[in-house]
Amino acid sequence: MEQREVWTQFDRIVGAPDEDIDLGRAALLIAATEYPRLNLDRELFKLDGIAEGGAGRMDDDTPLYQLNTLSEYLFDELKFAGNHTNYHDPRNSFLNDVIERRLGIPITLSLLYLEVGKRLGVPLLGIGMPGHFIVRHRDEFDVFVDPFHGGILLSEDECAERLKQVTQGSLAWNPEFLEPVSSREFIARMLRNLKVVYLQRRNYERVLATIDRVIALQPEAAVEFRDRGVVNYRLGNYEDALEDLGAYVASGEDVSDGATVMRLIDQIRDMLDE
Repeated sequence: MEQREVWTQFDRIVGAPDEDIDLGRAALLIAATEYPRLNLDRELFKLDGIAEGGAGRMDDDTPLYQLNTLSEYLFDELKFAGNHTNYHDPRNSFLNDVIERRLGIPITLSLLYLEVGKRLGVPLLGIGMPGHFIVRHRDEFDVFVDPFHGGILLSEDECAERLKQVTQGSLAWNPEFLEPVSSREFIARMLRNLKVVYLQRRNYERVLATIDRVIALQPEAAVEFRDRGVVNYRLGNYEDALEDLGAYVASGEDVSDGATVMRLIDQIRDMLDE
């Protein structure tokens, strides 16, 4: 599938009302940018198969039972796990690789958990804590699931401790960190993770395409205009870089790096005037 067709399908999916967005298919379309021959329907069929293997276990509809049963099935029996030894492996960010290798990062394992749960009739919500992604049952407000750490159940205090570990104590706890994220925020966060992967690989064309989608999802995210401006500068797209960097400075947000960005803007203007 060509990149243009991939992003056309992606834009169509994320353009739906938030509650109708197919997270699994959207995630696989993101993966298709890396794997052009990826068969989305076959990958979705694999998810269906995983869910079918756990279907006979959901004979009790109490939230804690469902969470414990789903965690035991995915992480104890099927051996899905967090990739602690090679966290930044790009394959951790692609759902097809996560399904095949049974390794992932917090957000892709949380997506797997949600998608399997959805197929089993377990209503789940994504929780996008800073630096770490977890899950909770729609009807259970005080218990959270950490798919990256074997699907263990966490209390709010344990979530706060997890945040402390992830951020090395640099961020004070706020209960709002446990608010569910929308489907668009979920996908935007997946794209931001992928943006970091492509930046590490210096694949600026892919970075640019990824940021384009983040901005389409969240046009209020001023920092993405800054990042796209820098990438456009690296790619020699100077007019586009000026437009993006100017939008960032004019966004009205408290831009602590505004002086640095203005120096880059002046540098680009001088280059264009030569």
